[in-house]
Amino acid sequence: MTRVKRGVIKNKRRKNTLVQAKGFRFGRSKKEAQAKDALRHAGAYSFAHRKDKKADARSLWTVRINASVRALGISYSKFIDGLKKKNILIDRKILSEIAQNNPETFERIVKSI
Repeated sequence: MTRVKRGVIKNKRRKNTLVQAKGFRFGRSKKEAQAKDALRHAGAYSFAHRKDKKADARSLWTVRINASVRALGISYSKFIDGLKKKNILIDRKILSEIAQNNPETFERIVKSI
């Protein structure tokens, strides 16, 4: 029976692993075993923190809106309550951008409630 020499495949797999680990520090970018381990951990962390990233963005929007609203003399919770009562349907992301980039427009929104 013929034997299978896996040199080409093994080298290709090693090269792909090391390409994915490019930019990692120390042996994690040079040694195959450490690179595989680092990639496994990186994948697990990115999966676990994908939802956290969205929560962090939302909390940033809340902080920005709160800071802008407090400067106009109203609390964040009263502002959001006023928006809901007036049936103004602007989400927090857009409100945050308006507060940051167009303060006069944001002030008009606050005055309307």
